[in-house]
Amino acid sequence: MPEALLSVHDKTGLVEFARGLHRLGWKLVASGGTARMLRENLIPVTEVADYTGSPEILGGRVKTLHPAIHGGILARDTEEHSDELTKLGWHLIDLVVVNLYPFEETIAQPDVTLAKAIEQIDIGGVTLIRAAAKNHQRVTLVCDPQDYAQVLNALQSSGVDEQFRKELAIKGFRMTTHYDAMIADYLGGTESHTLQLYPLQSLRYGENPHQSAQVFGFQAGQGPLGGRVLQGKELSYNNLLDLDAAWRAVVSFDKCSVTIVKHLSPCGIASDDRQLDAYQRALASDPVSAFGGIVAFNRPLDAESAESVSQLFVECIVAPGFSTGALQVLAKKKNLRLLEMPDLKIEPQVEYRSITRGVLQQSVDLGDPESTQWRVVTEKAPSPQQLADLKFAWKACQHVKSNAIVFAKGAATIGIGGGQPNRVDCVVMAAQRAGEKAQGAVMASDAFFPFADSVEKAAAAGIVAIVQPGGSVRDQESIDACNRLGIAMIFTGVRHFRH
Repeated sequence: MPEALLSVHDKTGLVEFARGLHRLGWKLVASGGTARMLRENLIPVTEVADYTGSPEILGGRVKTLHPAIHGGILARDTEEHSDELTKLGWHLIDLVVVNLYPFEETIAQPDVTLAKAIEQIDIGGVTLIRAAAKNHQRVTLVCDPQDYAQVLNALQSSGVDEQFRKELAIKGFRMTTHYDAMIADYLGGTESHTLQLYPLQSLRYGENPHQSAQVFGFQAGQGPLGGRVLQGKELSYNNLLDLDAAWRAVVSFDKCSVTIVKHLSPCGIASDDRQLDAYQRALASDPVSAFGGIVAFNRPLDAESAESVSQLFVECIVAPGFSTGALQVLAKKKNLRLLEMPDLKIEPQVEYRSITRGVLQQSVDLGDPESTQWRVVTEKAPSPQQLADLKFAWKACQHVKSNAIVFAKGAATIGIGGGQPNRVDCVVMAAQRAGEKAQGAVMASDAFFPFADSVEKAAAAGIVAIVQPGGSVRDQESIDACNRLGIAMIFTGVRHFRH
């Protein structure tokens, strides 16, 4: 008769699984609380204490840490090991069902104490997982209740094959790795940080066809960016980068907004009361660059806007939802990828970038700190409408590659320049894209002006107000230029580089 050991904290699906094992002729051995639940449901079970001949001790801290248990799990399928167990009066254990104390959930509680957290560090469970996973050539490990049905189905047919046992073992090792990392990070505080990544999908290639690529997630089984692909071709490496850039930009605005991104930089951002108007104004910012781009909405996409977007070739659309009408319209575009996001959150609020032999980590730039105070530094102050436009331009500027320059008017970008080695070139680029629309518009710069030439180029284009961090040794030259040209200028004291 095959034997199964059950010792679980999360008892989801336990009774049904154990009943299925019993019907298949398995002998069940279980630790205290697990055995109690099985008895309450009239499922025959032997308690670990009776199985080992040793009582649970130290208030239940030591239950399964016994050679009768671990010998039964770790024994190989050899005559020598079988004879040794027989002499000791022990048995082979063929199936281990175990999950761990909720350490992660415990430390997430705002009032958790160190003592309470330490009590949720599982010892026996981790040991059982590692033992069963190590001996997966013979032993089946089940450490996730979501696997109960698949394991039962396998047992009812031809049995759990070695490949499936290996997959379950890998899941076990990943679980204990994550568990130990959480404990180390919690106890180590800022001195300790473990990055746990789960492979989600192999991509066709990376930025270029000769580069291999794969996407990983912070949670096993999650979709790209934590969202759900509703239709379209497989997402590429570049698609994912652009989707992330577009999504980060659009969710930074509270009002109904649209962002269009091409090659990791916004080419149009707009906010409006009506979604269609926001989209059309974002598109008008740079319709040439928008071709083949990514469009992001921070409201569920409606049919009217979907119809308008469908007139342009775009690679992907990302939104927190899609109306039935929008899906019907876009279904005609078979290759168009639609990514539905679960919420408007940016998670995690840290960023990582690989460098040679290392990794950089920083907190996400979520905008100006609460303590930020804008300061008018010119003789002329911006009008209320100009101030509103400056606030929009400043937020939009934070998502453009440095040296970032944004021309805006009426909560919409009209010209964007960025990604150049010098700032004045970016001003020229923004001015060229804005054309006549720059007359009476405002400008945002993600960092200070090292010289007054950027102010002079902006004035020549028609800019009437500027927002920038300030902080240059030549700030006064830029201030003097603004005063001479009749431009209002605000210093924020906050820089927003995006490399």
